[in-house]
Amino acid sequence: MNATTGRPAKPVHLAVYDTLADWETGHATAQLARTGHEIRTVGPTTAPVRSTGGLRIRPDLALDDLRPEDSALLILPGADLWDTTDDLAPFARTARAFLDAGVPVAAICGATAGLAREGLLDDRDHTSAVSFYLAATGYAGGGRYVEADAVTDGALVTAGPTEPVAFAREILRLLGVYEGEVLDAWYRLFHDSDTAAYAVLEKAGAL
Repeated sequence: MNATTGRPAKPVHLAVYDTLADWETGHATAQLARTGHEIRTVGPTTAPVRSTGGLRIRPDLALDDLRPEDSALLILPGADLWDTTDDLAPFARTARAFLDAGVPVAAICGATAGLAREGLLDDRDHTSAVSFYLAATGYAGGGRYVEADAVTDGALVTAGPTEPVAFAREILRLLGVYEGEVLDAWYRLFHDSDTAAYAVLEKAGAL
C-alpha cells in the first residue's frame, strides 16, 4: 500500500527472456517481495522462456502490454541474447519509455550493453562488467563510466554481473524500502556475511 495515496503500490516488473541470468536479480526480487512489492514477469510474449539455469518461466504479460504508468520499476537482467542477437532490443526501447516517463529502470550485466546501444547511457553515470565491454557497443557514454559495484543516476540503476547484492541495494534504496543504517546492514549481511549486521536488521524488523 502506498503510504501517500492509500492505494495499492504499483508492481515491479521483471523482464524475462531466454538465457536470462538467474543469479543476477534474485536478491532484489526476493527482498522486494518480502517487503510487500508485487513482482510481475514480462516476456517478449506470454510464451514460456528458459533461463541460463534451465528454469522454465511463463511471463505474466507480454512486453507490448507493459506501460510505464502501471509500474514502479522495470528490472532488466543480463542474458546471452543481449550480445548475440537484436531480439532484446525492444526491452531497451521500453526502458527508454520508462525513463522518459520518470519510472525507474534497473539493468545488470548484458542489459547494460542493450541500454548502451539504445543511447541511454550516453548522458548518465553508469557501470557494467568492465568499461571495454560497453565500449564495444560503440556508444558515446564512455566518459560517464564509473568503476563501482553498482551506480544509480536519477532513475537508472546499473551493475555488473558479479554484483547482484549491490544491484539489489541500489534498487532497495531507490524504491525507499530501506535506507541509512538498515540498508547498509542489509548489504553487509548478504554481501560480506557480517553477522553483526543481523542485529541491526532484527531491531528494525527488516528480516
